Amino acid sequence: MSEHIVKAYDEELKTLHALIRHMGELTIDQIQKATQSIVKRKEKLAHEVIEKDYQINLLELKVDDLAIRILALRQPVASDLRMVVAALKISNQVERIADYAANIAKRTLLLKDMPPLLAAEKLSDLVKIPKRMIEQALTAFETHNVELALQVWHMDQDVDEHYNAYLLELFDAMVSDPKNIGPCTQLLFAAKNIERIGDQSQNIAEAVYTMVTAKSFKESELLKNVPKV
Repeated sequence: MSEHIVKAYDEELKTLHALIRHMGELTIDQIQKATQSIVKRKEKLAHEVIEKDYQINLLELKVDDLAIRILALRQPVASDLRMVVAALKISNQVERIADYAANIAKRTLLLKDMPPLLAAEKLSDLVKIPKRMIEQALTAFETHNVELALQVWHMDQDVDEHYNAYLLELFDAMVSDPKNIGPCTQLLFAAKNIERIGDQSQNIAEAVYTMVTAKSFKESELLKNVPKV
């Protein structure tokens, strides 16, 4: 393989990493803004999140195109092959997470004519761990850090616990006053989207594990012993 081809190949791999990084940065910003829009009832911010979702969709297409080009023309092997395959999987997960952010923003628009609830403010706490999960999962991909990926994977248990507690709070609010049913229903949907961010981040962590170790991800005793963050 000539030096020119090697250099072009290296540049393509770097570009693939850069695209995933950019997707992640935009998506994390979308999560932050979507949550803020529903907590603060900022309709303009909600519209901004919804309208910006297409940018992340386009980035996923760019990742797909480049990854397929690399697989077809460069025929990568070993670690490079696993990285390209992981990038394909991860871009899909990140795009889904961005969709969840847009869904949260849509709830803001549905809540605009409903009475406010204090429970809405707690979405800011609920989103903290899922947001940290995607941040650290993407860092694990960028740095090939399998230990960090496993820690991210374990964090989803905390997300589920917080989510279930929040659901109980919303159900109590609906039982105590039927007027709360409408807004609480929208908050339920928003909370579910936040919980799904954690699930998709966990999938990213599994993809990183396979990329680094060349092994299929399994919930083994090794994983159970990895400390939580």
